[in-house]
Amino acid sequence: MEKMIDINEYKYELPPERIALFPLPQRDHSKLLVYKQGVITHSQFTDLDQFLPADSMLVFNNTKVIPARLLFKKETGAEIEVFLLNPVFPSPLVSMAMEAHGSCEWHVAIGNAKRWNEGALTKRAGNRQLAATFIDREKSIVHFEWSDQLTFAEVISQMGATPLPPYLKREVEASDKERYQTIYSKKEGAVAAPTAGLHFTERVFEKLRQRKITNDFLTLHVSAGTFQPVKAENALDHTMHAEQMVVSKKNLENLIDKKYIIAVGTTSLRTLESLYWYGVKLSTEPDAIFQIAQDEPYQDNKRAKNMGRQEAFENVLKKMMRDGETQLAGETSIYIVPGYQIKTANALITNFHQPGSTLMLLVSAFVGNDWKKIYQQALETDYRFLSYGDSSLLIP
Repeated sequence: MEKMIDINEYKYELPPERIALFPLPQRDHSKLLVYKQGVITHSQFTDLDQFLPADSMLVFNNTKVIPARLLFKKETGAEIEVFLLNPVFPSPLVSMAMEAHGSCEWHVAIGNAKRWNEGALTKRAGNRQLAATFIDREKSIVHFEWSDQLTFAEVISQMGATPLPPYLKREVEASDKERYQTIYSKKEGAVAAPTAGLHFTERVFEKLRQRKITNDFLTLHVSAGTFQPVKAENALDHTMHAEQMVVSKKNLENLIDKKYIIAVGTTSLRTLESLYWYGVKLSTEPDAIFQIAQDEPYQDNKRAKNMGRQEAFENVLKKMMRDGETQLAGETSIYIVPGYQIKTANALITNFHQPGSTLMLLVSAFVGNDWKKIYQQALETDYRFLSYGDSSLLIP
């Protein structure tokens, strides 16, 4: 592994007018840039099935974006935004924290924090009231309390706002509640959408079924860290954010036998790669927990050199069967940068990402230096960029 990755090498000029501020009227009418072994063609997302091998499998992230922005107004008129990041109590697991009744505690980001000196902030919706109290200012942990029997998920669905990406620089609109969400979203807990999936519609799924292309759904709860810029000149000095993931026994059974796997989005790819490295870890640590550190793939790991994805996935499945588990929850900080060898996916569906971001580093790891050619063509042919933008299918 190289000791220096200059982040400036993964930046490009993105004119503000190329950032898609709003989604298209129809999800699947987005453009599709197809990169296959060095050759680029242009199409429309409705024709995705034409570029995928029959009997391949698409792997989706079925996380659901929560209305993570809670706006409180003080009696003085000052507005304070409390942005949910990750839960602390009653459980650090997002799925359990969302089911909390009466109270819970979250690690948060605070907007206009200097105006929140002490005491509780309150927010009302009809007869319902949500109170927020700082319990650890240094760690930004806030205690939430409400009086009725609703879950926290139900409370914030009434009181929270959609957490649009900061680079959109616009107010949330009613349509964002539906459009900044995939049609197959199911597991509540993300504060950013897995945007590669925003293009999929029932029409696209039906065309895929007709060609016998199968689907599978795992979960990675996308955190706000996905928007964190790489500030270090050497990208290897960047601290990668941690995200929670959940995979099932059925996921492993489906993955083991598939010859051709397409990751839908960088979050699906990060989950698959984390699953691979967990399988590698289990070969020498049978009781290892499902947790992948950012530098784990870059250690001198002789086991990984000869281990295919099938063997790695089989190791995880065996552990689940031994422990009588049907579901596996874990955490990953995997950092995929140029020089990393992709272990699990044959192709990647993804949007066009911010210059100098961790996602640009991941794309470069997938297609090498050709990312420059891909992005240049996208800019020259009027593709729309970032979360509400167009799509690409990358086949190295």
